Order: sequence, then structure tokens, then C-alpha cells
Amino acid sequence: MSFREESDDGRGDLRKPFLHTGSWYRMSSRQSSMMGSSQAIRESSISVVAVVLIVALGPIQFGFTSGYSSPTQTSITEDLGLTVSEFSWFGSLSNVGAMVGAIASGQIAEYIGRKGSLMIAAIPNIIGWLAISFAKDSSFLYMGRLLEGFGVGIISYTVPVYIAEIAPQNLRGALGSVNQLSVTIGIMLAYLLGLFVPWRILAVLGILPCTILIPGLFFIPESPRWLAKMGMTEDFEASLQVLRGFDTDISVEVNEIKRSVASSSRRTTIRFAELKRRRYYFPLTIGIGLLLLQQLSGINGVLFYSSTIFASAGVTSSNIATFGLGAVQVIATGITTWLVDRAGRRLLLIISTSGMTVSLLIVAVSFFAKGFVSEDSSLHSIFAIISVVGVVAMVVTFSLGLGAIPWLIMSEILPINIKGLAGSVATLANWFSCWLVTMTANLLLTWSSGGTFTIYMLICAFTTVFVTLWVPETKGRTLEEIQGSFR
Repeated sequence: MSFREESDDGRGDLRKPFLHTGSWYRMSSRQSSMMGSSQAIRESSISVVAVVLIVALGPIQFGFTSGYSSPTQTSITEDLGLTVSEFSWFGSLSNVGAMVGAIASGQIAEYIGRKGSLMIAAIPNIIGWLAISFAKDSSFLYMGRLLEGFGVGIISYTVPVYIAEIAPQNLRGALGSVNQLSVTIGIMLAYLLGLFVPWRILAVLGILPCTILIPGLFFIPESPRWLAKMGMTEDFEASLQVLRGFDTDISVEVNEIKRSVASSSRRTTIRFAELKRRRYYFPLTIGIGLLLLQQLSGINGVLFYSSTIFASAGVTSSNIATFGLGAVQVIATGITTWLVDRAGRRLLLIISTSGMTVSLLIVAVSFFAKGFVSEDSSLHSIFAIISVVGVVAMVVTFSLGLGAIPWLIMSEILPINIKGLAGSVATLANWFSCWLVTMTANLLLTWSSGGTFTIYMLICAFTTVFVTLWVPETKGRTLEEIQGSFR
């Protein structure tokens, strides 16, 4: 019996990828005998990195959407006459759209493939940015933000899963961290461009990442593990071959993936009752827990309204300070990309959440102390500086672990036969908590800046305990080994 038959119980109506993997790399594989082994190694690295750089345009779009509201708050509220509450709705509606996208993301990625899923995500993003750029009142702003959010919700699940499924074992951590690095680059670009261009032009510029992504998807292979699950043996092996290099022996990896798919459920969906089994509920609990706590730490409240936070701390050039914050985040996330396959996921998470707890404590104490001194005193200025340093330290320590690693671990630990369902649930939990934080952050900061940061600090302290007790180390293990360890 062929692998196609084993995976599909003899059915002939296999689902096909929305964007077929194409034959260009199969034709090239026939020339493998002309390549030396050192050249094959170079081809392997170039191929995987090039593919990751193309799909990284999705997270750049994600980050641009997240960062857009911070530099544009004053100009949008003045031009369209919005209240603080109405702008808070605008800031948080992308998360509402993302929740809808998250619910659909797993099933879309399972039915039409990872590439097709990204294609579908790109279209509402483009329409959403156009709606915002031509908005005359809040209704078009809200519609555009919802559409952007829907696309971003799909991107946030699909990109880390796709990268984890195509990356070689020794590069999976670094390449997986490119997802969050790209998000931070998108945020920084929104901050930087927001200093120089009007909010409508900034919305038009937001179209660019997805406009470039759409044609790029036609030049990259589909996920080999998804193709294997669908029983497309020829496409699966051809996709893996181009990702590893045309002269690389992929037989061992092919057999590992085949065994993993064969040992998982032959159904493409599973019943909710089966989630009671440890091999399913334990990785799902870890994935949901990390993505939930990532947002409840308050990071998006800080990033979305960083200009307001800096202004309340007494910083006069708050938009410039916000851009500096975005640049620092990019650098710190870049360091994580380099460290994650060396230090390990778990250690970086513990360092990150501990550092965030201390940073948030410093910010909370500074804001509380400012309330007891005169605005004209030198102590007031000192406390303002300390609070800004604490916010920057929070963003740096977040970027060192809690920013990138929860998405990486989620994409690594979920078994292939529940990845669509479980990934959708975990992504939904992340976006729901993100919506909750962004919807309440401005209101909480108006109530009490010190009290807001105290709440975030306590959540970060709990996250440190959660990671220490339950999160496993996945460094240096294949996806099949990681998922098999939960049985």
C-alpha cells in the first residue's frame, strides 16, 4: 500500500493546495548530480532562508498594523473628531477581527495549505488599509481595522507553523524567531514613518507588505509536512528536497515524517472528547497558556499607547521616543534570534519574564512616587526618567523571550493531527487577551498609571512560575520527537 493510501484510507478525493507547489524545483532536482556537496550545503541554507524572508512579509504587516495607532492617535482624533473611547475602539478592533481570523486560521491552513492561507490573509489586509486611508468618519476606520485584523489573525497562526514545518532542526529556533523579529520591524516602520507622513498616507504604505507577499507565494514550496499529511507523496518529497538542497540525502527525514503521519489519526479532524488525552491536552494547555500570558503581560497596551505613556512620564518628544522604543525592540528580538538555538527556549523565557517583572515594578513605583511630589521639583523629573527606563527595559526583556518564543513553541509542540484545531484555539486565546488589553489599556492608564503597571507586573510574575513548572525544552529535537514526548 502506498503512502498516499495509508494516509487517506484509500480515498481518492485528496484536498489540493490552493497554490500548487509547482514543478520548477523538481526539474532542478534532476541536475543534482552536477552539484558538489559544499554547494549543496550552501543551496540548502539559501533556499530555506529565502523562503522564510518571503513569508516574513506577513508578520511585517502584522507589526505595521499593531504600531499604526500609536503615532496616529492625535492626528486621527483631531481630523475625524473622535473621543478617547472611540479611538480605543479603533485600536482594539483589529484584535476583534484577528479573533475571527484566528478561529478560521487553522481550518483554512489545513484545507488549502499554508501558502493558500497566506494568500487569503493578504487580500483583506489590502482592502482594510484602503478603507482607512479614505475614511471620512469612524465607520470606515472601524471596517478597515476589522478587515486588517482578520488577515493578521490568519497570518499570526500560519507563518510560525509554516516556518517550523520547513526549517531544519538546527535552524528551527532562529528561523522561527524571524516571525517575531519581522513583527517588531513592522512596528518600528509604523513608528518611523508616522513621524513624517500623514495618517492617510501611512495607511496607504501599509498595503506594501501584502502586495509584495502575494506574488512571492508563487515562488516558494508548500509545507512538506502538510503535503505528507494530505498524502501528496511526490509533492511532499520534492518540497523537502528543495528546502534541504538538491544534493542532500533526505531519506531519513522523509521516513521520520512518514512515520509521524502514519502514527497520528488517519482522520483530518478529531473529536473534542479526544482532547482529554494527555498527548493532546498537555501541549494545548502549554500553547494556550503561553500565548494568553504573552498578551496579558500588557506589552500591546504599552506599544499601542506608548506615545501617551511617554507624554504622561513627561517626555516632550513622545513620538520620537516611541520610535526609539521600536528600534530597541528590533535589536533585542534580533539577539533572541541568535540565542534561541544556543541557550534554549525555556531559559530565555524565564529570563524574559523575570526581567519584565522587575521592569514593571520599577515603572509602577515611579508613577506612584510622581503623585507625591511637585511637578516643578527635580524628583518629579527623576521619577519620569526612571519610568521611561523601566518601560524600555520591559520591552527589551519581553523581546528577549516572551515575544518570539510562545509562537515558536506553539508551532513545535502541537501534534500534526490536531494542529489546525488546537492552533486556532491557541491563536484565538492570544488575540482575545490582546483585545482585552488594548481595549482597557488607555482607560486603565487614565485611571492610574501606577496601578496599571502593577497589574501587568503580577501577571508577569505568574508567567515565570508557569514557564518554570510546565514548559518543556524543545531545542535540538525534531518536531516528531517533541510531539512524541507527550504520548
